[in-house]
Amino acid sequence: MYFSAKNLTGGYGGIDIIHSCSFEVNRGEIVSILGPNGAGKSTAMKAMLGMLELSSGEVTIEGKDISKLTTQKRVKLGVSFVPQTKNVFTEMTVQENLEMGGFLRDDTYRETIDEIYDLFPILHEKKNQIVVELSGGQRQQVAIGRALMIKPSVLMLDEPTAGVSPIVMDELFEHILKIKEKNVAILMVEQNARQALNISDRGYVLVMGENKYSGSGKELLNDPEVRKSFLGG
Repeated sequence: MYFSAKNLTGGYGGIDIIHSCSFEVNRGEIVSILGPNGAGKSTAMKAMLGMLELSSGEVTIEGKDISKLTTQKRVKLGVSFVPQTKNVFTEMTVQENLEMGGFLRDDTYRETIDEIYDLFPILHEKKNQIVVELSGGQRQQVAIGRALMIKPSVLMLDEPTAGVSPIVMDELFEHILKIKEKNVAILMVEQNARQALNISDRGYVLVMGENKYSGSGKELLNDPEVRKSFLGG
């Protein structure tokens, strides 16, 4: 597997929230992490990015152990993250937000900005607009676009469709599918479980900080226990 986390255990202030959690994603794949509120989904994602201390477990990219690396060094290796909240600079323009996403790069990123505008045409239309004036769905496109500025091989999304309408959710999922086509490994925490599994190659369901179910998107959609507990029957 291109990007993997094995037996992650950790949390905050000495209290473990995730317990021996494991996840894997290949390039050109979408993998969803699902589960009820408080299951440890976002904590697991932060652990993979190096944002909290692990008491055990390892994270690898292309077989290289990156468990001891700082978050910034993981980003330099191509791991990008879009948090659920505070994921844009609201008082900056769309263009300035994208430029901020490229500040770790040593080369020119003009071409990358053009690629992001191709992916999100509305952002090109509004490139000089202050982000605070955009709709929720458009802001989320800015956040994802900014994460793509480092040309990541791994893109981690924490609740990308939180708080948007069903129509906007469908649009965002269509954009995520287009990013997958660029051979990016996408790991996504998502509350809209059914819709997420419909576009996912594979998924994991966390319960109380532990892996409870895993399988292909189709297998989890058809699993009676998963349907009853997480998909509304």
